[in-house]
Amino acid sequence: MLALPPPPATLPPPPPQKQTIPVSLDQIVISKQNENQPNQSKQAENKQIRSKEAEYQQNRAPNTPKSIIRKSRNPSTLLKPQPRRTNPIIWCSAILCLIFCLILIFFGVATLITFLVIKPRYPLFDIPNANLNAVYFDSPEYFNGDFTFLANFSNPNRKIDVRFEYLSVELFFSDRLIATQAIEPFTQRRGEKRLEAVHFISSLVFLPQNLSVELQKQVQSNKVSYNVRGTYKVKATLGLIRISYWLHSRCQLQMTGPPTGVLVARSCRTTRNLR
Repeated sequence: MLALPPPPATLPPPPPQKQTIPVSLDQIVISKQNENQPNQSKQAENKQIRSKEAEYQQNRAPNTPKSIIRKSRNPSTLLKPQPRRTNPIIWCSAILCLIFCLILIFFGVATLITFLVIKPRYPLFDIPNANLNAVYFDSPEYFNGDFTFLANFSNPNRKIDVRFEYLSVELFFSDRLIATQAIEPFTQRRGEKRLEAVHFISSLVFLPQNLSVELQKQVQSNKVSYNVRGTYKVKATLGLIRISYWLHSRCQLQMTGPPTGVLVARSCRTTRNLR
Protein backbone atom coordinates (compact mmCIF):
# COMPACT_ATOMS: atom_id res chain seq x y z
CA MET A 1 0.00 0.00 0.00
CA LEU A 2 1.13 3.43 -0.72
CA ALA A 3 1.71 5.81 2.22
CA LEU A 4 -0.54 8.81 2.35
CA PRO A 5 1.06 12.23 2.49
CA PRO A 6 0.81 14.17 5.78
CA PRO A 7 -2.02 16.61 6.03
CA PRO A 8 -1.08 20.25 5.50
CA ALA A 9 -0.23 22.25 8.63
CA THR A 10 -2.96 24.57 9.76
CA LEU A 11 -1.85 28.21 10.42
CA PRO A 12 -3.31 30.07 13.40
CA PRO A 13 -5.95 32.60 12.55
CA PRO A 14 -4.74 36.22 12.35
CA PRO A 15 -5.52 38.40 15.39
CA PRO A 16 -8.59 40.49 15.08
CA GLN A 17 -7.81 44.07 14.13
CA LYS A 18 -9.20 46.83 16.32
CA GLN A 19 -11.39 49.15 14.57
CA THR A 20 -10.45 52.80 15.13
CA ILE A 21 -13.40 55.05 15.48
CA PRO A 22 -12.67 58.69 14.52
CA VAL A 23 -13.34 61.14 17.38
CA SER A 24 -13.59 64.89 17.11
CA LEU A 25 -11.55 67.30 19.26
CA ASP A 26 -14.66 68.41 21.13
CA GLN A 27 -15.18 64.86 22.36
CA ILE A 28 -11.71 64.49 23.98
CA VAL A 29 -12.11 64.06 27.73
CA ILE A 30 -9.28 64.27 30.24
CA SER A 31 -9.72 62.48 33.44
CA LYS A 32 -9.85 64.47 36.65
CA GLN A 33 -7.10 62.40 38.14
CA ASN A 34 -4.68 63.52 35.44
CA GLU A 35 -5.72 67.17 35.95
CA ASN A 36 -5.10 67.16 39.69
CA GLN A 37 -1.61 65.66 39.46
CA PRO A 38 0.25 68.92 38.51
CA ASN A 39 -1.67 70.91 41.14
CA GLN A 40 -0.72 68.43 43.81
CA SER A 41 2.94 68.60 42.78
CA LYS A 42 2.87 72.41 42.96
CA GLN A 43 1.26 72.32 46.38
CA ALA A 44 3.93 69.93 47.60
CA GLU A 45 6.65 72.20 46.30
CA ASN A 46 5.04 75.21 48.00
CA LYS A 47 4.84 73.31 51.28
CA GLN A 48 8.52 72.43 51.04
CA ILE A 49 9.44 76.07 50.32
CA ARG A 50 7.34 77.28 53.25
CA SER A 51 8.85 74.73 55.59
CA LYS A 52 12.37 75.78 54.52
CA GLU A 53 11.47 79.45 55.08
CA ALA A 54 10.11 78.68 58.51
CA GLU A 55 13.26 76.77 59.46
CA TYR A 56 15.43 79.65 58.17
CA GLN A 57 13.47 82.21 60.16
CA GLN A 58 13.65 80.09 63.32
CA ASN A 59 17.39 79.62 62.95
CA ARG A 60 17.99 83.31 62.23
CA ALA A 61 15.86 84.84 64.95
CA PRO A 62 14.52 82.18 67.33
CA ASN A 63 13.17 84.75 69.79
CA THR A 64 11.37 86.83 67.18
CA PRO A 65 7.58 86.65 67.46
CA LYS A 66 5.53 85.45 64.52
CA SER A 67 3.88 88.81 64.07
CA ILE A 68 7.25 90.42 63.35
CA ILE A 69 8.17 87.63 60.88
CA ARG A 70 4.89 88.10 59.06
CA LYS A 71 5.42 91.83 58.85
CA SER A 72 8.96 91.37 57.55
CA ARG A 73 7.63 89.31 54.65
CA ASN A 74 5.65 92.27 53.46
CA PRO A 75 8.01 95.30 53.51
CA SER A 76 5.35 97.43 51.96
CA THR A 77 3.31 97.21 55.16
CA LEU A 78 6.15 98.72 57.37
CA LEU A 79 5.27 102.11 58.82
CA LYS A 80 7.69 104.99 58.23
CA PRO A 81 9.00 106.65 61.45
CA GLN A 82 7.32 109.94 62.14
CA PRO A 83 9.65 112.97 62.59
CA ARG A 84 10.04 114.09 66.20
CA ARG A 85 9.34 117.67 67.13
CA THR A 86 12.23 119.59 68.71
CA ASN A 87 11.67 120.80 72.25
CA PRO A 88 11.07 124.60 72.32
CA ILE A 89 13.53 124.91 75.22
CA ILE A 90 16.29 123.60 72.97
CA TRP A 91 15.39 126.17 70.30
CA CYS A 92 15.46 128.99 72.85
CA SER A 93 18.84 127.86 74.21
CA ALA A 94 20.31 127.69 70.71
CA ILE A 95 19.05 131.18 69.88
CA LEU A 96 20.47 132.63 73.10
CA CYS A 97 23.86 130.99 72.46
CA LEU A 98 23.89 132.39 68.94
CA ILE A 99 23.11 135.90 70.17
CA PHE A 100 25.79 135.66 72.86
CA CYS A 101 28.40 134.49 70.33
CA LEU A 102 27.50 137.34 67.96
CA ILE A 103 27.87 139.88 70.79
CA LEU A 104 31.28 138.48 71.73
CA ILE A 105 32.44 138.59 68.12
CA PHE A 106 31.20 142.17 67.72
CA PHE A 107 32.95 143.45 70.85
CA GLY A 108 36.11 141.54 69.98
CA VAL A 109 36.28 143.05 66.50
CA ALA A 110 35.44 146.51 67.85
CA THR A 111 38.16 146.26 70.51
CA LEU A 112 40.71 145.08 67.96
CA ILE A 113 39.90 147.91 65.55
CA THR A 114 40.00 150.47 68.37
CA PHE A 115 43.40 149.35 69.60
CA LEU A 116 44.80 149.19 66.08
CA VAL A 117 43.69 152.75 65.42
CA ILE A 118 44.69 154.23 68.80
CA LYS A 119 47.82 152.07 69.30
CA PRO A 120 47.84 152.15 73.12
CA ARG A 121 51.11 152.22 75.04
CA TYR A 122 51.75 151.02 78.56
CA PRO A 123 52.92 153.39 81.32
CA LEU A 124 56.63 153.92 81.92
CA PHE A 125 58.70 153.83 85.09
CA ASP A 126 61.91 155.79 85.62
CA ILE A 127 64.20 156.98 88.45
CA PRO A 128 65.48 160.49 87.75
CA ASN A 129 67.06 161.02 91.18
CA ALA A 130 68.37 158.91 94.08
CA ASN A 131 70.36 159.37 97.32
CA LEU A 132 72.40 156.84 99.27
CA ASN A 133 72.42 158.11 102.85
CA ALA A 134 73.99 155.27 104.85
CA VAL A 135 75.61 151.88 104.58
CA TYR A 136 77.14 150.20 107.66
CA PHE A 137 77.53 146.78 109.26
CA ASP A 138 76.81 145.86 112.88
CA SER A 139 78.54 142.53 112.22
CA PRO A 140 80.31 141.05 109.22
CA GLU A 141 77.03 139.55 107.91
CA TYR A 142 74.28 141.98 109.04
CA PHE A 143 73.73 145.07 106.92
CA ASN A 144 72.01 148.41 107.64
CA GLY A 145 71.25 151.01 105.03
CA ASP A 146 69.26 154.10 104.10
CA PHE A 147 68.35 154.71 100.46
CA THR A 148 65.90 157.19 98.86
CA PHE A 149 64.90 157.62 95.23
CA LEU A 150 62.32 159.53 93.19
CA ALA A 151 60.05 157.36 91.03
CA ASN A 152 58.58 158.84 87.88
CA PHE A 153 55.38 157.23 86.51
CA SER A 154 54.24 158.52 83.12
CA ASN A 155 51.24 157.76 80.92
CA PRO A 156 52.23 158.28 77.26
CA ASN A 157 48.73 157.60 75.89
CA ARG A 158 46.71 160.52 74.50
CA LYS A 159 43.27 158.91 74.67
CA ILE A 160 43.56 156.29 77.42
CA ASP A 161 43.45 156.76 81.20
CA VAL A 162 45.25 154.32 83.47
CA ARG A 163 44.98 153.40 87.12
CA PHE A 164 47.72 151.76 89.17
CA GLU A 165 45.79 149.39 91.46
CA TYR A 166 48.79 147.66 93.02
CA LEU A 167 52.39 148.92 93.37
CA SER A 168 55.31 147.17 95.01
CA VAL A 169 58.97 148.27 94.76
CA GLU A 170 61.95 146.20 95.92
CA LEU A 171 65.64 147.03 96.40
CA PHE A 172 68.31 144.44 95.57
CA PHE A 173 72.04 144.22 95.92
CA SER A 174 73.48 141.63 93.55
CA ASP A 175 70.11 139.78 93.33
CA ARG A 176 69.78 139.80 97.13
CA LEU A 177 66.66 141.50 98.52
CA ILE A 178 67.58 144.13 101.09
CA ALA A 179 64.42 146.31 101.28
CA THR A 180 60.85 146.57 100.04
CA GLN A 181 58.21 149.30 99.91
CA ALA A 182 54.55 149.61 98.83
CA ILE A 183 53.01 152.63 97.09
CA GLU A 184 49.42 153.78 97.41
CA PRO A 185 47.22 153.23 94.30
CA PHE A 186 46.58 156.25 92.07
CA THR A 187 45.05 157.24 88.72
CA GLN A 188 46.79 158.87 85.78
CA ARG A 189 45.05 160.87 83.08
CA ARG A 190 46.16 160.73 79.48
CA GLY A 191 49.63 162.21 79.01
CA GLU A 192 50.09 162.77 82.77
CA LYS A 193 53.25 162.26 84.86
CA ARG A 194 53.51 161.53 88.55
CA LEU A 195 56.51 161.63 90.93
CA GLU A 196 56.61 159.42 94.01
CA ALA A 197 59.32 159.49 96.70
CA VAL A 198 60.30 156.03 97.87
CA HIS A 199 62.34 155.58 101.04
CA PHE A 200 64.08 152.27 101.77
CA ILE A 201 65.43 151.49 105.24
CA SER A 202 67.37 148.24 105.72
CA SER A 203 67.83 147.10 109.30
CA LEU A 204 69.90 144.06 110.23
CA VAL A 205 69.53 142.45 106.81
CA PHE A 206 71.48 139.26 106.52
CA LEU A 207 74.00 139.13 103.70
CA PRO A 208 76.25 136.20 102.85
CA GLN A 209 79.88 136.80 103.58
CA ASN A 210 80.87 137.18 99.93
CA LEU A 211 78.15 139.81 99.33
CA SER A 212 78.98 141.76 102.47
CA VAL A 213 82.64 141.88 101.44
CA GLU A 214 81.64 143.01 97.93
CA LEU A 215 79.40 145.82 99.27
CA GLN A 216 82.16 147.09 101.56
CA LYS A 217 84.56 147.17 98.61
CA GLN A 218 82.08 149.17 96.52
CA VAL A 219 81.54 151.68 99.34
CA GLN A 220 85.28 152.16 99.66
CA SER A 221 85.67 152.57 95.88
CA ASN A 222 82.83 155.15 95.86
CA LYS A 223 80.75 153.11 93.34
CA VAL A 224 77.74 151.29 94.73
CA SER A 225 75.44 149.31 92.39
CA TYR A 226 71.81 148.76 93.35
CA ASN A 227 68.89 147.16 91.48
CA VAL A 228 65.30 148.39 91.81
CA ARG A 229 62.45 146.13 90.73
CA GLY A 230 58.81 147.19 90.58
CA THR A 231 55.61 145.23 90.04
CA TYR A 232 52.36 147.05 89.22
CA LYS A 233 48.83 146.11 88.29
CA VAL A 234 47.42 148.62 85.82
CA LYS A 235 43.90 149.05 84.46
CA ALA A 236 43.53 150.92 81.15
CA THR A 237 40.17 152.58 80.40
CA LEU A 238 38.86 153.67 77.00
CA GLY A 239 35.16 154.45 77.16
CA LEU A 240 33.42 151.20 78.09
CA ILE A 241 36.50 149.12 77.32
CA ARG A 242 38.71 148.18 80.29
CA ILE A 243 41.81 146.04 80.20
CA SER A 244 43.95 144.98 83.18
CA TYR A 245 47.58 143.96 82.91
CA TRP A 246 50.76 143.73 84.98
CA LEU A 247 53.88 145.84 84.55
CA HIS A 248 57.37 144.78 85.63
CA SER A 249 60.11 147.41 85.90
CA ARG A 250 63.83 146.82 86.23
CA CYS A 251 66.32 149.61 86.97
CA GLN A 252 70.08 149.31 87.46
CA LEU A 253 71.50 152.22 89.48
CA GLN A 254 75.08 153.29 90.11
CA MET A 255 75.57 155.52 93.15
CA THR A 256 78.47 157.25 94.84
CA GLY A 257 79.40 156.25 98.39
CA PRO A 258 77.47 157.39 101.47
CA PRO A 259 76.63 159.58 103.29
CA THR A 260 76.19 161.86 100.28
CA GLY A 261 75.75 159.26 97.61
CA VAL A 262 74.13 160.57 94.44
CA LEU A 263 72.89 158.93 91.27
CA VAL A 264 75.60 158.60 88.64
CA ALA A 265 74.02 156.32 86.02
CA ARG A 266 70.77 154.42 85.51
CA SER A 267 69.16 152.01 83.07
CA CYS A 268 65.41 151.27 83.30
CA ARG A 269 63.08 149.10 81.26
CA THR A 270 59.43 148.10 81.68
CA THR A 271 57.71 144.98 80.34
CA ARG A 272 54.04 144.06 80.28
CA ASN A 273 52.24 140.79 81.00
CA LEU A 274 48.50 140.51 80.23
CA ARG A 275 46.24 138.77 82.77
